[in-house]
Amino acid sequence: MIYRQLGKTGLKVSQLGFGAMRLPMQGEGDAARVDRDKAIPMIHRAFEGGVNYIDTAVGYCNADSQVVVGEALQGWRETVVVSTKNHDYGPDEKTWWTHLENSLKRLQTDYIDIYNHHGINWNGYTKNVEPRVSGWMQKAHEQGLVRHICTSFHDDNAALRKIVDTGYVASITLQYNILNRDLEDGIAYAHEKGVGVVVMGPVAGGRLGGHSETLEQIVPGTERLPDLAMRFVLANPAVTVALSGMSTMEQVEENLRTTADASGLSEQDKLAIDGHLAKLSKMADLYCTGCRYCMPCEQGVNIPAVFEQYNLGRVYGLWAPAKQAYAGLLKQDKAVVMCTECGACEEKCPQDIPIRAQLKEAHGALG
Repeated sequence: MIYRQLGKTGLKVSQLGFGAMRLPMQGEGDAARVDRDKAIPMIHRAFEGGVNYIDTAVGYCNADSQVVVGEALQGWRETVVVSTKNHDYGPDEKTWWTHLENSLKRLQTDYIDIYNHHGINWNGYTKNVEPRVSGWMQKAHEQGLVRHICTSFHDDNAALRKIVDTGYVASITLQYNILNRDLEDGIAYAHEKGVGVVVMGPVAGGRLGGHSETLEQIVPGTERLPDLAMRFVLANPAVTVALSGMSTMEQVEENLRTTADASGLSEQDKLAIDGHLAKLSKMADLYCTGCRYCMPCEQGVNIPAVFEQYNLGRVYGLWAPAKQAYAGLLKQDKAVVMCTECGACEEKCPQDIPIRAQLKEAHGALG
């Protein structure tokens, strides 16, 4: 395993982190719980392979993730960096502390190494964290319950830079992968300022976990798309940890092999990826840029969402996740099938896309 320093925390952490959001489950619906017989051996195998960073949260796996992580940590606690989150931003201080106390109990620990404000943006930071919640976090830090104050993040580069400039957090967990490179500028800035960068979704929430001839041919010798996706994220020198939400032992083993390889991606590989993805992005924009000028649709058709999945398949070759996501759209709002072909959307489209015809094509390919 290869280790990197997590910003100004000074912690040496494995470049592969175990994301405990997608642990194997048993049971149905709200009654489903983590399958301990599968999950705990997976976590232990990761620890044995050198992984020393694990991330969980209150609501993961039907609120069972923290409990399982706590069980798996027995005998490993002193060698593993534990990251979890507090999602409360309300006015009641007691509620925030209750979440922290419950997390400590579930994790069976006296302290949390990396304690994150869960999913903040700049608006949430200025309205809730800075004037109020940060004080509670600082108290927890002073009491030794929290070793490092951190956050997970959902916003743009400008917001990321501003949060880094506050000097408040020691590391930031954010989205970044080969399909979503929007935050590259902010990631570099965070690293420059000594803030650790933990990447969630290196395989794009599973979309890069399957097969795509289009993407796999970018770098010669690529056998599996998840391997390329992980190597792409870790080839960024500003990234400290890539969190993988592993749900099978096979995924654990594959990730351990990938992240133990110090060769990474060559500069030629990186240039090839940049050039190829730029071409694919332009191709996707020919079909739909996601500007949303076509919305709202009077029939409730989520046109940009349909085209996003269609592009995932026809441009990037990721048909399996595209069809799965489209099935979810159909279940949610009937997607394409509500289209009455009124043509109002085409009158508003600045790219003159034949939306009605392409919606039919999308349904034929995805539905």
